[in-house]
Amino acid sequence: MGGSGQRGPSFSRRTGWCRDLGRFGLLSREARRGSKALIDLTESNPTRCGLLDTAPLVASLGDRRGTCYDPAPLGLPEARAAVARYYRQRGAEVSAERVVLTSSSSESYSWLFKLLCDPGDRVLVPQPSYPLLPYLADLESVELVSYRLIRDEGWRIDLEALRTVVDDHPEARALVAVHPANPTGSLVRPSEAQALDRLARQRGLALIVDEVFIDYPHGAGAPSHLPSFAGQSGEALRFVLSGLSKVALLPQIKLGWMVIDGPPAVATEALGRLEVIADSYLSVSTAAQLAAAPVLDRVGELQDDVRGRLLQNLSALDSAIAARGPGCPLRRLPSDGGWYSLIEVPRSRSDDDWVARLVEQAQVLTHPGYLFDIEQAGTMVVSLLLEPAVFESAIGRAVACWSEG
Repeated sequence: MGGSGQRGPSFSRRTGWCRDLGRFGLLSREARRGSKALIDLTESNPTRCGLLDTAPLVASLGDRRGTCYDPAPLGLPEARAAVARYYRQRGAEVSAERVVLTSSSSESYSWLFKLLCDPGDRVLVPQPSYPLLPYLADLESVELVSYRLIRDEGWRIDLEALRTVVDDHPEARALVAVHPANPTGSLVRPSEAQALDRLARQRGLALIVDEVFIDYPHGAGAPSHLPSFAGQSGEALRFVLSGLSKVALLPQIKLGWMVIDGPPAVATEALGRLEVIADSYLSVSTAAQLAAAPVLDRVGELQDDVRGRLLQNLSALDSAIAARGPGCPLRRLPSDGGWYSLIEVPRSRSDDDWVARLVEQAQVLTHPGYLFDIEQAGTMVVSLLLEPAVFESAIGRAVACWSEG
């Protein structure tokens, strides 16, 4: 008989996401389709922003040793040594034996959720934060719980509120810190780092510290902040994440890493378990690992170019606001680092209405703050990576539009 009673395959509840683009998604799609004159101030892909030529670094993928396959689950020794050297050049003492290579920071999160959590366990994450984290957590059947960064105090961690969140969620297994935070650009202060380590040790939590933007400080207070969690003293189990996507402006090479610190016995156990996870996937390409040393040893000029551009574009943003006079209703929120800037605009319109108005009147696309879990309306997020002449033109038009309402 026919298949009228047949059932199709069922899908995991983990992937039952709402795939509706939402108003911003529709606006941005139509804006990109509809106008060649549009300037995209959401652009954060370094390969599309006219930075220094990375062709010599990409050429490092042509190492002939890549024709052979001899898998090393934790990563090839020379690549792990290159990562350790990268940290030592920045004043952090890191052992290559405590470096684990992954294909990306997203995969690092995925492996750590597997390592630390059973289905239904909780992980504490900052708010605001990057919108990718909920998807990564869903894929591992892990639940996220937010803790606050205080907007009016330079996005510092609300430690008292964090302790309450930890007390309310004894099933939490890990605490995520982002240094500098994305998109707020706030760096973790040394006193906060000590408090996080103490809290994690007391409550049996692992620390996961995302440092993908650590090489791009630009705030006045940045030099007084913690340079990196890697190699710092502490008693909690700690995983520090980064990768070539931001460090070397090479997201296409797909090489990330984590550095493991903490009590020797616990760190060794974590490393052993991660080796089994890594061996189950063997996701990091040999070519990318062979390129790690020549790439990491040559990133200085590239990073200088990025830092210079960030400062130049921040200056252009500040000048555009200042040019509107003391009555300008806009304010750039201070930040210590990263590739983004947050701008307070009048709350006379919804964030999506502002996005639409900016596209229509100024031919400029920006991110609404709610995409990053910013609760207060009237916060726009712009990328600082664009070429300075392009950024200056776009931000001038945007500031005029926001100011005039």
